[in-house]
Amino acid sequence: MLKTDRFQAIMSLLEINGTIRVSDIMEKLSVSDMTVRRDLDELERQGLLERVHGGAKLNDFYRHEELSHTEKQILLQEEKQRIVEKASELIHDGDTIFLGPGTTMELLAKIIRGEGLRIVTNCWPVFEELNKHKDDRKIYLLGGEMRETTQCFVGEITNKSLQDMNFHKAFFSCNALNEQKIMTSTFEEGQTQQIALNNSIERFLLIDSSKIGKKDFSVYYNLADVTAVITDKDEAGHYEKIEKEEKYVV
Repeated sequence: MLKTDRFQAIMSLLEINGTIRVSDIMEKLSVSDMTVRRDLDELERQGLLERVHGGAKLNDFYRHEELSHTEKQILLQEEKQRIVEKASELIHDGDTIFLGPGTTMELLAKIIRGEGLRIVTNCWPVFEELNKHKDDRKIYLLGGEMRETTQCFVGEITNKSLQDMNFHKAFFSCNALNEQKIMTSTFEEGQTQQIALNNSIERFLLIDSSKIGKKDFSVYYNLADVTAVITDKDEAGHYEKIEKEEKYVV
C-alpha cells in the first residue's frame, strides 16, 4: 500500500470514533508497528491529528478533504445495511419519494420494493441501482451540473426541476450532524437537498453514528424539521448525542 493510500485509510478510520490505536491500524492495514508510527508522526506534523499514548486522535471533526463516493463505499458497510433495511420498511405502495446522494442511499436503492412507486434522485449511482430492478416503478434522474466527488447533480437546472415536485417521503444523508445542524461539504449540494426536503411531507435522515458530533462546511437543514433519524447503536454512544426523541436506532 502506498504512503498516500495509508494516510487516507488512517484518516478514514479516525473519523469513525475520533481516536484510534496503533494496533488497530496495524491489523486493518497489515503494516508494521514502525510504519504506523512514522505515518502518525507525519500526519501530526501536517496538523491532521494529535499523537496520544498508544495511538492518535483527530485535532477536530471537520474533514479537510471530502471522501469520494467510491471511498465512502467501504466504510461501515454492516451498519449502513442495517440502517437501509429499517428505512425500507417505511416505503409503501404508491409512494412518491426522493432519494438524496450518498452511499447509504445507494444501498437503500438496492432493496426498495413496492407497487406503483415513483422515485426521484439527483445521484447517478443511486439511479443506476434503481434502474436494475424492472417493475412498475417510475424513476426520474434530475440533471444539472455533476459533482464528481459525490456523483450527484446540483445547480440551477436541478433546483428548478425540484421546486415543482412534491414527495410523500424524502430519504437523505449528510456528512456531519452536530447538535441541531445537518451539514455537507458544499453549499450547492446542500441547497438542492434542502429544496427536496421542504417539498416532502416526511423526511428521514439516514446516517451511521460516526457522523454524529462532527462538523462540515455547509449547514443545510435542522434536525428539528426531520421526521426521524435512522442510525446505528455504536459502542461509543455517539447516537445518544442526537437531541431528538423521534429516532430509530438499529
